[in-house]
Amino acid sequence: MTQISNETPASAFKSLGVSAPILKALAAEGYTTPTPIQTQAIPIVLKGRDLIGLAQTGTGKTAAFALPILDRLNASRKHAGEKSCRTLVLAPTRELASQIADSFRTYGRFLGLSTAVVFGGASMFKQKQALYRGVDILVATPGRLLDHISQRTLRLDAVEILVLDEADHMLDMGFIHDLRKIATLLPRHRQSLFFSATMPASIAELAAQFLDNPERVTVAPPSTTAERVEQAVIHVDQAKKQDLLHALLADKSVKRALVFTRTKHGADRVVKKLESAGFEAEAIHGNKNQGQRTRALDAFKKGHARLLVATEIAARGIDVDDISHVINYDLPNVPEQYVHRIGRTARAGAGGKAISFCAPDERAFLRDIERLTKQSVPVMETDLSLRAPRADERVPRPLKTGGGGGRPAHPARKHAPKKHHGSEAHGHAHAKQGHAPSRSREDGDRRDRKGNAVWSNSGPPRGRQRKPTRV
Repeated sequence: MTQISNETPASAFKSLGVSAPILKALAAEGYTTPTPIQTQAIPIVLKGRDLIGLAQTGTGKTAAFALPILDRLNASRKHAGEKSCRTLVLAPTRELASQIADSFRTYGRFLGLSTAVVFGGASMFKQKQALYRGVDILVATPGRLLDHISQRTLRLDAVEILVLDEADHMLDMGFIHDLRKIATLLPRHRQSLFFSATMPASIAELAAQFLDNPERVTVAPPSTTAERVEQAVIHVDQAKKQDLLHALLADKSVKRALVFTRTKHGADRVVKKLESAGFEAEAIHGNKNQGQRTRALDAFKKGHARLLVATEIAARGIDVDDISHVINYDLPNVPEQYVHRIGRTARAGAGGKAISFCAPDERAFLRDIERLTKQSVPVMETDLSLRAPRADERVPRPLKTGGGGGRPAHPARKHAPKKHHGSEAHGHAHAKQGHAPSRSREDGDRRDRKGNAVWSNSGPPRGRQRKPTRV
């Protein structure tokens, strides 16, 4: 949310219907002016209506649903019951779930409402303890939520409000079946909210299953990039990307940078080479355990590490202030992910820069990004740059990727020339010994090496010749 000192929370958020205890918490955080998504969404949620909210990442979607939910729960205070919750918020990643829970605690610090967060990689026992007496707000990832339900440490029959944050990313991560299973466990009469940066057709179909006559709020067109982000692309050979990254980081204007790679092993490899060159960097990806991911993110937030190298797991789950640069070490093969990546900078009214490295085999990905965002990315020249492709130059499509993190599939193998069968060589040797060549199958007759008739598919079976019986 934008922080402006010439306006008070009472004159801004109070006009939206936010209660006094929440206004006090907002004032303590220095928030005074609601963002466009908050201005439009908060009154609708306070009325109890279902909602689809579309806005660019970094525009305050979390507060757009957290503030009115806290207000509604405070207005009708009651106990959810053992192993239950009144509000369920689903998030695709652990980091995003943790940040949403922190936001609820921050905005509701003067309300006395309980908040719990459950996700994989953390202690199941501690989560069971937090859920046993029931909570007002539960933030969860779908997989761990179903784990608790299967172990009967959580039930969803008391849910009054359901929130799906980053719903499109839910589908990208394969949570569609989990979401449908969760939907069957929720009460039919509830308030449902969908918040996302993009709304593809698949998400619209899912929203129709969860929402009842929802109102729609669109602050920015889907798949548009942040207005304050200064974008650039550098055409570079794949083998020179690491050297180019080191050259860019030598610039002191890169105060805090988030570097995106396409694969987990690629992230570890980049961090190892950065540390060898004297740069402090941390890596975060799906192969890291929760403790490692938390420590890496905390080090980046507190400024102990200037660089954070991450995979797509961080494109939606990191809300860190003052990220000056986003560097796409590898261009994403899904163009929508580019929008979320560069949205990690230029947040809360600040500016930012996004620089993408484009190898020759990634130019098709760049073309897809420009087609989606309806704007061309300016080319940046460096000492390590390759010649930028001409506008009329044909862009080769990259090899189809296999199932393992975007790695190229093996090209078609060339088979060895066909060799003669061993029986042909035997036939030549047989002829050299003075034997007549065997007759073909088309003759309806076939004999073994001793000249005896044998059964053939091409002709009727011949009767077996028997020797005369001795008397």
